[in-house]
Amino acid sequence: MTPSAQRAKHAGDPETPGHGGQAAPKQFLEIAGVPILIHTLRAFAAVPDLASIVVAVRPTERERLTAHLHEHGYAGKVQVVEGGDSRQESVYNALRSLQCEPDDVVLVHDAVRPLIEPAVIRRVIEAVVKHSAAIVGLPALDTIKQVERTSDGAIVTATIPREYIVQAQTPQGFRCGLLQKAFAEAEADGFVGTDEASIVERAGTQVFVVAGSPSNIKITQPGDLELAEFYLAHRGH
Repeated sequence: MTPSAQRAKHAGDPETPGHGGQAAPKQFLEIAGVPILIHTLRAFAAVPDLASIVVAVRPTERERLTAHLHEHGYAGKVQVVEGGDSRQESVYNALRSLQCEPDDVVLVHDAVRPLIEPAVIRRVIEAVVKHSAAIVGLPALDTIKQVERTSDGAIVTATIPREYIVQAQTPQGFRCGLLQKAFAEAEADGFVGTDEASIVERAGTQVFVVAGSPSNIKITQPGDLELAEFYLAHRGH
């Protein structure tokens, strides 16, 4: 029997400039008139295997989030928890709030990757059921250089073959018990990972890669909004 799938969703990213030069949390900026976070929620809500959705958010953003959830029909369908000072703390807070069995599947996703496709989400779940840990990744297209930082700038020390490199995206999925144990160990040791996979890798678990999509971009600067609108407008064409 396939375990039930639960998702802890990270939504505590730093703020970026919004429209009109005003600072706004990235997840509340709009694409095609709809907040980025709502686009993201729609993708996950389209996956029947998901048993619950949790959003971690800064206390100052909670009221705005609640209003958007009510407006778009997600009130009562999404659990909201307080985010931390870092991605890792926010995800751990969301993870602690889940009522999950050790073999349940937990997916962690960046709120500001609104163009994730339900089919990719399903593939991650299937990979976690089979392998216990999986992430979405894209093959590297550019040549990757390893460098040494000096006072005069960076010096190339090696060229890394592209077949050994993938660009990590989200969602990243894990068995609940595995992720809980890895996060607890990281907290005890004071380890801060760059993503959830790095924390699980540190605990000695192999993480498998599921093919991602170039359109699954992370909104990190204003120009990304136009790119996301382009992808959204051409989706299905």
